[in-house]
Parts: sequence; C-alpha cells; structure tokens
Amino acid sequence: MFNNKIWTGTVEGLPVYFIEPQHPAMFFSRAQYYGEHDDFKRFAYFSRAALELLYQSGKKVDIIHCHDWQTAFVAPLYWDVYANLGFNSARICFTCHNFEYQGTAPARDLAWCGLDVEHLDRPDRMRDNSHGRINAVKGAIVYSNIVTTVSPTYALEVRSEGGRGLQDTLKVHSRKFLGILNGIDTDTWNPSTDRYLKVQYNAKDLQGKAANKAALREQLNLASAYPSQPLVGCITRLVAQKGVHLIRHAIYKTAELGGQFVLLGSSPVPEIQREFEGIADHFQNNNNIRLILKYDDALSHCIYAASDMFIVPSIFEPCGLTQMIAMRYGSVPIVRKTGGLNDSVFDFDDETIPMEVRNGFTFVKADEQGLSSAMERAFNCYTRKPEVWKQLVQKDMTIDFSWDTSASQYEDIYQKAVARARAVA
Repeated sequence: MFNNKIWTGTVEGLPVYFIEPQHPAMFFSRAQYYGEHDDFKRFAYFSRAALELLYQSGKKVDIIHCHDWQTAFVAPLYWDVYANLGFNSARICFTCHNFEYQGTAPARDLAWCGLDVEHLDRPDRMRDNSHGRINAVKGAIVYSNIVTTVSPTYALEVRSEGGRGLQDTLKVHSRKFLGILNGIDTDTWNPSTDRYLKVQYNAKDLQGKAANKAALREQLNLASAYPSQPLVGCITRLVAQKGVHLIRHAIYKTAELGGQFVLLGSSPVPEIQREFEGIADHFQNNNNIRLILKYDDALSHCIYAASDMFIVPSIFEPCGLTQMIAMRYGSVPIVRKTGGLNDSVFDFDDETIPMEVRNGFTFVKADEQGLSSAMERAFNCYTRKPEVWKQLVQKDMTIDFSWDTSASQYEDIYQKAVARARAVA
C-alpha cells in the first residue's frame, strides 16, 4: 500500500474518516468518480486501503457495511487476507442498490489488490455465472455475513431475472439475504421548512401548496387561467430503466386529459436526450407542457411542491425515492408496481387493502394502456372528487418515510450478526 492520506472530521457527533488514495496512477484525482477504464483496479485499491486503515488503527470493529460493487472487494479481502492477520472481530454486511452494476473484470486483476486468483476464480466464489470473468458483487454475496438490497419486492425480483445473472447465487445464499426499504432525509425534504419554496406549508394548511403551484407556473411560463388545472410532475434520469417510452406517453396523455406536465431531467444517452429535445420543441408553443432537460436541485423542490401528481413509470426500480418525496410534498404518485414502488405506493382503488394505506395510483404492465388507465383514474378523482383528493393528499403528507424504520431493521440484523459471532467465539 502507498502512503494514503487520512482525513478526519465529526458529523453529528460521530467521527468520520476519509481516505485520499495516493496511488501513482492518480486513481481518485480524476474528472469523474465512475466510468474510468480502470475502475475495477481503482475501487479494489480503495477497498484494500479502507481495510488497511481499520487494521492499522487497532480498532475492534463489530460491523463493516459495504455498498455496491465498488466496495464489494472488502468481503473477500477481509476473510481471505485480514482475518488471517488476527483482524476478525467484525461481521460484513453488503448492500447492493442495483444489480445492473456488478463490477466484472478478468480474473488476473484480483491479484492486483492482494487476493488469491486461483482460490477465488471458482463457480462457488467469485467467477461470474455467465462468463469467465470475476464478479465483485458475487464475491460480496458469497463472503458477506449479511446481504441486503433496498426493498423487499426488489429482493424477490432479483432471485429471478432481475438478478441479472446472479439469481442462482442469491438463491444459494437466500438465508442471509433480505430487502430493507430505504428512507428519505426528512430534514432536506420538508415542505414546512424548505428554503426553496415560495411558501412553506404542511398537511394541515394546503394553501401554501397552491401558492407554490402558482409560483412554478409563473416561473416556467405555464398557463395559469385555471388554478385547479392538474399539474403532473416527473423528476428523473432519462434512461431505459426509468421507462422513457412511458414518460413520453405520460406527457402526451396529460395534454390529452387537459392537464399540465413538467419534466425535470436529462439523459446520458445521446439518442434519448435528442428524442426529448424533439418533444420539447414539439411543445414549445404549448403553455401546458414544459421539459427542462437538465438537473436543477432548487427547481426539483419547487416541482415536488407545485405538482398535484407525480409520475414514476419505471421498468424496474430497486427502491425509488422520488415517490416518497412527492408524497411528503402532497403530490400523489402514479407508479408502476415494481421494486420499492410496490412497497411504498398502494392503489387508491384497490378494495382488497385497507383504505388507510391506499396512497396513490398504480399499474402492472410496462405498457401505455396500463399507464393511461392509472392516469385517467387519478385525473377523475382529482377533478370530480376534490374533497376525497384533499384527504388523499393530506394522508400522503403524513406517511413516515424517514430512515427511522429502516435504521431499526439494520440495527436488528447488526445485533443478530454480532451475537452469532460472539456465540461462535
């Protein structure tokens, strides 16, 4: 290892350590964090540096929690290298936020961070299930004591085709695998204190929401003759996962239903970006449709506050946070039943579930017909049952999407893992 720099600080009373790698290849002195040709080596080095810091510090660690393929190397490094040095008190928890990204490379690259290639290049360890490369996420699944993903439904989906080739590995290790729904930062996303809003508001006083709707219309030069005209929001990356064909359909469907639509987001895919630039040009003289094809944090807060409905038509969605933020701001979600969307949005018209948990409008198939039906039902409720809609908005705003529930679940699995380790010791 090279002489890496360690920076320390305190966040909410807790000590925090940052590693500044000092590798000659300038691994982390680049223009971007991800997407480099040597990412596998960069993050393998970072993982080794993090463990080396813990080892040299002499700290007795209970839990090491790693996230995504970029730190997946920690699990095999810990058990195959550091445990042999006496650093073995910890238990490893690995969370995969999206199984699309698994971190693969030729097997020889493992030797680069000190791992034994021959030992790990096996079907029951780190060899990818569909080709001869090494798979970092697979290694973390095999070597971790706990494996989680970001929603219960996504945990079920990835045991089949959603696992992107790792479904069999997840089935083998199913006893240590579970889904825990993410939360949102309720301090950052709080309409009663949000500094970006024209008027702060809460569930007991929705006049502020109407004021924010009027302010956004003025800011974006949207028609304002009919204050009650429904406004649909969508804030997203424009990539295939997010259902770009359904987002496009939602824009045209909103125009057909007599509503207004605001899209905030861009695409890293040139073809998709050009497609939505074409849609923006098509609607440039329509004062009910606005496409802002970039990301703007301040504007995102304003759209959540101003919108009456919020579209999330994802093809797959490990967790999804925008639907939770939308509800906190009183924007009723219209979502496809997949992943975390299925665990957080429950259809208003579904009589098989209690009324008190129904909080949005959902559809199953990733097609225009399903989305159209959900949008029509939402528009019908909004325009024909204003009091019912108001109650729905107020209910959504009071749902607890904080990290408290998620944190308690993680605390529980941490404690069980530590207890098992002590029992063995």
